[in-house]
Amino acid sequence: MVCQTIKVGNECGFMTKKGCGFNGGSCHVVMENCVGCSKIMELSAGQYCGVYPDPASKWITGKCPTATHIKREIAETTQKINPLKASKRANKH
Repeated sequence: MVCQTIKVGNECGFMTKKGCGFNGGSCHVVMENCVGCSKIMELSAGQYCGVYPDPASKWITGKCPTATHIKREIAETTQKINPLKASKRANKH
């Protein structure tokens, strides 16, 4: 349904006919770690995340999974090459 409390006019999974069903009855403002993310919505009531109603809960485990302002480090896995197989492959050609 469309939000009628804070994010007026935006789709919300917690909005019901009785009002906002999220913890506390409304979305929570973004926290300091969220500053710089492109998913932040500037509203008259403040800054809110466009994805999560409680952004602080996503930072508990480390980094927010949808944060656009953080570059993730991808560890390259190097495969171990069996020297016996490598020598056989080299001898084929």
